[in-house]
Amino acid sequence: MTAFRTAPATSLARTSRPRTARRLASAAAVALSALALTACQNGTGIKDAGAAATSGPVAATPTTTGGTNDAQGTPATGAAPTGGTKPTGGTKTGGTKTGSADGGNAKGPSDPAAGGDRVLCNGSNTEVTVQPVPRPLNHVLITVKNTGSKLCDLTYYPVLRFDEMQWAPAARKDTQPQAVVSLAPGQSGYAAAMVSAADGSGEGGTTGKRLTIAFQGRTPQSSGGASATPSLPAEGVYYDSSLTVTYWQQDAADALGS
Repeated sequence: MTAFRTAPATSLARTSRPRTARRLASAAAVALSALALTACQNGTGIKDAGAAATSGPVAATPTTTGGTNDAQGTPATGAAPTGGTKPTGGTKTGGTKTGSADGGNAKGPSDPAAGGDRVLCNGSNTEVTVQPVPRPLNHVLITVKNTGSKLCDLTYYPVLRFDEMQWAPAARKDTQPQAVVSLAPGQSGYAAAMVSAADGSGEGGTTGKRLTIAFQGRTPQSSGGASATPSLPAEGVYYDSSLTVTYWQQDAADALGS
């Protein structure tokens, strides 16, 4: 049997020591390298091993400028408002300001032609007279003077009633004007009445001692307000079934047909 010799313990120890020292030196070098990489960061260098890598440059926080807002101060899309929502003087225009001057087109309250100052002529704001005329024969002229402070309208024709007469005289359609007769304060309008037929063809002739004149409203035969009872000549006015009346006219000549 062959006998094996055992190496002395001191020989093994000498062999393993250099290998262990080299391994320790390698591990220390690796650790020092890692520490060196970490310590060398200067804000733009390499991050530490645990930090996540950034895929691109960090987006700058959006800001608003004077050019990114519209006239009403609405901020641009994605921009954080920085006072841009506050109304600016540029959104206010002179044309939208209530009560602004319009170059003299506005009508003041003292203007009698203003819509709010326009009324109907009637017995409460006019002076009415009735006067017989020589021509045409058997006619009387009715004059209405505006004694109020506002423009008034004479609509359609006067509705006449002598005493207790139970019928209304007809209006002569051929005298209807193109527009409503309007009277400024102090101005007069006119109508004429043929009270009897010149050839004596009328019937039921009688003398009227009292005359009531009614005014019409904005629609035919509607009430225009207070009636008038003008004075008549002392002898009265003779009338018969031929009694007719003209529409209101701006001039006395148009009312009398002359």
